[in-house]
Order: sequence, then structure tokens, then C-alpha cells
Amino acid sequence: MTIERFHHIGTPGQPWTDDDKKTWFEERQVKRSYKDEVLSKIEALGDTFEVAQYGALDVDSDRYPLFAVTCPASDPSKPWALITGGVHGYETSGVQGALQFLATKAKDYKDKLNLLVLPCVSPWGYEMIHRWNPKAVDPNRSFVANSPSQEAAAAMVRVAQQSADYLVHMDLHETTDSDETEFRPSLAARDGKSNEPGTIPDGFYTVGDTENPQPEFQKAIISAVEKVTHIAPPDENGEIIGCKVEQNGVVNYGMKELGLCGGMTNAQFTSTTEVYPDSPKVTDENCNAAQVAAACAALDFAIASAT
Repeated sequence: MTIERFHHIGTPGQPWTDDDKKTWFEERQVKRSYKDEVLSKIEALGDTFEVAQYGALDVDSDRYPLFAVTCPASDPSKPWALITGGVHGYETSGVQGALQFLATKAKDYKDKLNLLVLPCVSPWGYEMIHRWNPKAVDPNRSFVANSPSQEAAAAMVRVAQQSADYLVHMDLHETTDSDETEFRPSLAARDGKSNEPGTIPDGFYTVGDTENPQPEFQKAIISAVEKVTHIAPPDENGEIIGCKVEQNGVVNYGMKELGLCGGMTNAQFTSTTEVYPDSPKVTDENCNAAQVAAACAALDFAIASAT
């Protein structure tokens, strides 16, 4: 089958070569400031929480340091919770929502659990507003042994260093219109495949773990978020992003099988949030608020279940 050209890089029907990936990388341009929009907010948390660097990206180690924020419980024996944002750097509310949670809500949990937050796992992707890392690798398919993504590998090492049995892990994401217009075509071209058009869901949804779906946990998140923003309806096939809708606003993925961030721990409760920032019904502030509501609902449900 002949594949018609739909992307300017590479040869249709053939995976990108190293030279193709280099061309793609050289076309990237900085579109916003990690230092001004993210690092400045992380540094401001240092008076309240433990802020520490856990690595830096080789593409520019001075420009892209990696930071974790630890919020210790008043009782160290309390459970641990993990919140990750910006695994896909271009998904803005994943990063800004995590930072807003830290600035406004994290202190409310000091008597209930310990918190580890990685607000921006992929800072290069944040600045370029891109899904991939500098090597055209998707960090959120790379939470595996011998990871091809430096971002994912560094995050896994930092999470493991805590030597904690995590009760809950929330991974904050977005589904954007650019997934359909830019990133899926790029993915198909990179892998030498044809581009199959899809549909972007209009609204918030969560992705649970097929092997550990925790439907009541997912329901609690949806119930909290629908007070802040609208929930994505299923399409005409009863699906969201090609997956069967298990309940209002919830689909499941094989977290570990797919190498997703949400599968890097053995937490009892895991969920990946998906905010839709391109809807005319929402604002940036609304999207961040939805991420905060989701994180708080998840922590509250997990705490109640553990007591």
C-alpha cells in the first residue's frame, strides 16, 4: 500500500531515520519560558516545603533542571501520595495545576499523608509546547526499564528513591486539539504509518488502569471535577479516544503494559486526568482548577479508604 505524503519530514511509509529526527529537532523553537512560568513558582515553595533538584536534561542542563517538591506529613508513618505533571510538557494545566495544588491545597494534607510532587517532568517539552522529548520520544510511553526517555528515567529514579509504598498516584494531563492536528500526524510519520483521523473529546475525563480500575475512586474524581468543568461525553461508538467508556467520563488503559507514567508505582489508587483546554466553555484558570479538584478528590478518597 502506498502512503501519500501528509508530513514534510521523512519518506512516507518508512520510519524516520536519525537524520529525520535531527531535522525535526532542529525545527523546534522555544515558545515560552520554563524559568519564568515554572521554576519561579517552584522556588517560591521552598519556604513551605522541601524543594530539591533531582536531575537535569542533557539537551541543556542549565536551562532544564528537574525539581521535586516534598510535603512531609506531621506523622512520617502516614501514607505516601505521588502527583506528577508535565509528563507531556505541552499540556499546560498538568504543570500549572500541579503548581496551583502545591500553592493552595498541599498544606491541608500535612496531618493526613506525605506528598511527593514532580510538577514538570518534561521541561523541554514545556518550552517547545510539544508532546515528545528532544529525541522525538514520547515520555509517557517510556516508563519502562532502560527507558529511551531521560525525563521518564529520571522521574522513576526519584520516585523510587523515596522508598515509599505509594497509596495514590495522580498523573495530570490534557487532551488538546493539537493532538489531532499536529501530534498524531507526526507520530504516524515518525513510525512510517498512515495517519488515521480521530476525534478529540470535548471535556474532562480520567484514565484508570485496566489491571486496577478502582471505579469508585474514578467516580469520586469525576464527581468533584464536574462541579468545576464539563465532563466529556462518549462518541457515537460509546468511546473516548477509541476506548470503551466504563462510566461517566472514565476509560481504562493498560498502564504498565503501555509504559505510562501512571503505572510506574504499585499504588492502590491511580488515575490520569485529561483536561480539554481548547473548549470555548473553559479558561486557563478553569483548567487548572479542574486539575486541583481532581487531585484533592483523589487524595481525599484514598485517605478515607485507608483509615
